[in-house]
Amino acid sequence: MQEKLMELMVDLKEDEALEVVKEMLDNGADPLKVLEVCRKAVEVVGKRFEEGKYFIPDLLMSGEILESVSEIVKPHISGDTEEKKCGKVLIGTVEGDIHDIGKNIVTFMLEVNGFDVLDIGVDVSPEVFVEKVKEFQPQVVGLCGLLTLAFDSMKNTIEALTNTGLRDQVKIMIGGSPTDEKVAKYVGADAYGKDANAAVELSRKRTANA
Repeated sequence: MQEKLMELMVDLKEDEALEVVKEMLDNGADPLKVLEVCRKAVEVVGKRFEEGKYFIPDLLMSGEILESVSEIVKPHISGDTEEKKCGKVLIGTVEGDIHDIGKNIVTFMLEVNGFDVLDIGVDVSPEVFVEKVKEFQPQVVGLCGLLTLAFDSMKNTIEALTNTGLRDQVKIMIGGSPTDEKVAKYVGADAYGKDANAAVELSRKRTANA
């Protein structure tokens, strides 16, 4: 079933994919594993986009399918959902990158686990990050990107936060399939999250220590 779901997600067959998701959950599948299959599938969609095999409408379609999957999966996840929020996380895809699939999964998982999340979208300039950090006052800022060109945008965003005196007030984590510990060091981030679960754990640590 996982292979079938993966194939349907990659081929952007929404109705069939949602039916398989429902069937998997009805049969007792781990909802987090269902989400992980979807995450891997949308990574493939992203790679096909970079290779010129898929185009922007295909990326948008995969994002819509993921939203639909999330709505089905969410009630099956027992998260830290009590009224008291764990902390605030501001998240966005950096300037020059329009990928939002991984960001949406991270946002979804953070919300399920009790965080107050402000998602400021894609292709977000350093200036907007600065403005939103001032307004929202998060403990954690998540910078997302799926393209290698996002690295310099991440670096520029962190420099902008430094120049405006906000850098020391937040912990910054980065994520996206091309990122790793070396990229985190290059851009000046505090941490790198390899997936949504890692992002939740990092946010827990950062907000607990805030």
